[in-house]
Amino acid sequence: MRLEDTMRQKSRQLELLPRNRGEAHGPRQSGEASTASKGTERSGSDDPLTMERVVERRNAIAALKRVRNNKGSPGIDGVTVEQLPGYLKEHWERLRGELLAGTYQPLPVSRVEIPKKGGGTRMLGIPCALDRFIQQCVLQVLQPQLDPTFSEHSYGFRPGRSAHDAVCAAQRYIQEGRYYVVDVDLEKFFDRVNHDVLMGKLAARIADKRMLGLCRRYLEAGIMADGVVVGRQEGTPQGGPLSPILANVLLDEVDKELEKRGHAFCRYADDSNVYVRSQRAAQDVMETLRRLYDKLRLRINEAKSAIAHPWERTFLGYTFFVTKKREIRRGISDKALAAMKDRVRQITRRTGGRSLTAVIEELRRYLPGWRNYFQLQQAGSRFRELDGWIRHRLRMLQLKHWKNAATVNKELRARGLTEAEAARVAGNLKSWWRNSAMLLNKALPPKWFDAQGLPRLAT
Repeated sequence: MRLEDTMRQKSRQLELLPRNRGEAHGPRQSGEASTASKGTERSGSDDPLTMERVVERRNAIAALKRVRNNKGSPGIDGVTVEQLPGYLKEHWERLRGELLAGTYQPLPVSRVEIPKKGGGTRMLGIPCALDRFIQQCVLQVLQPQLDPTFSEHSYGFRPGRSAHDAVCAAQRYIQEGRYYVVDVDLEKFFDRVNHDVLMGKLAARIADKRMLGLCRRYLEAGIMADGVVVGRQEGTPQGGPLSPILANVLLDEVDKELEKRGHAFCRYADDSNVYVRSQRAAQDVMETLRRLYDKLRLRINEAKSAIAHPWERTFLGYTFFVTKKREIRRGISDKALAAMKDRVRQITRRTGGRSLTAVIEELRRYLPGWRNYFQLQQAGSRFRELDGWIRHRLRMLQLKHWKNAATVNKELRARGLTEAEAARVAGNLKSWWRNSAMLLNKALPPKWFDAQGLPRLAT
């Protein structure tokens, strides 16, 4: 591509959003948007948390790019993220004026329920593509200012922090001799956030009433279920870009109180573990947390919360165990392992009617992400054992695909088995699982699966 063609393409990308009127080199602004912005741009020029920063063209372009990269399903209006740039090009001036005037009204979210690993369902509220874009614009203004004020013990939904960091911090606390954990589970946290309490926390940090009003309207936007819009009096459903940072704003008060008392703890979203050295200290912490959460009008799930030894509980899918040398190691929780095996069983089921190639392709989409999350595990041969179990499942599936004794005999002979070995397998076709663990190891070795593109967990 010629240089001038490349520059022309980049110029078209920058014009995805029309230039904000009133910015350099743009036409003069008129009408309601101009009136709304008068008197606010100057007063908010020194405050980074203003609506003017939200609607800045550079911020909007970055938000649009993020929303498009994240993709996602359309909301109740049916507009997809692919259609969003064209919509914004036509309507951005009007939307910008409404945001600056404080009159923009979000659409209700679409309700989607997904099953939880421990039973029950989790409700997601999927905003329309436009509202995801506007929320992302707001998030990009709030996050650089609010995130540095959060506790160093908070790890969820923060730049440069991850669940892995939280797990490693927990391991350090236990290694230091804190052999009691106060494991607190909040009951339907995202569904029961009190709007007035949260808005009070936001008002202490944000002066711009237009931004506060927009956050309030996003909290109160109804939920469409079965074609009916239901009002929302509490909760901030997961699914929108703003929900995570709003959760951190609300729970930061609990973090700061625990810091003030000198406690070692890790919080990831609403999942919080406090590590102490004695049963008595653990009981005191539990009572403190009950008071703090009650003040925020949040409810502790007593059935899922407990005071225990850390190796008796799980944290973010991990568990901990003690070696003979009294070292604390990280392992994969039984619950996480069971969920993974259930997923692999579903993918490799014999009645799926799919080719081995298609099954391996689905495993290629699932296994690397699972491995990357649980790469911190220190259980030695765990990944190798799982690799062997997965290949076992696939050998069983391949044997099923060969269908009859004659085909099995022919295929196994072609793969190096003797006539007696092939006949032995072919004579026990109904014993799928037993056969797949016997001579098929020789006919379909690990290297054969490597050649088919099956990823290994143990690298």
